[in-house]
Amino acid sequence: MAVKNTAKVIIGGKIITLGGYESEEYFQKVASYINKKMDELSGMPGYSRQPMETKHTLLSLNITDDYFKAKKQISMLEEELQNKEKEMYDLKPYLNNEKQLPTVGYVKGSVVQLLENGGSATVQNVKFDDNFL
Repeated sequence: MAVKNTAKVIIGGKIITLGGYESEEYFQKVASYINKKMDELSGMPGYSRQPMETKHTLLSLNITDDYFKAKKQISMLEEELQNKEKEMYDLKPYLNNEKQLPTVGYVKGSVVQLLENGGSATVQNVKFDDNFL
């Protein structure tokens, strides 16, 4: 079972004790991120005149915005990874000389990558334009 940790951190100039199953370094990183966001908001015109509740709401909105942007980026990277894995899977028979490369509509980058990585394949009846490589 994981050990519960506590750490004293400074958020907004106040010492706060955080507790959880993460490391002290993680708690410090979280506190640093919140302080950075608070500093960003403090630099905006009119922010200092806002009531504390509005400041907390703006901080929450900014952190939530960062969270959703990071989540979207992760989703895009996972999709890109899946596409690359599928492309590699689709190329495997060509690398093992089990199949000939298709002669029509093949992705130029994949052919170049195949050749650059020392792969061999039989290509027949293919016309390359001047911009191929």
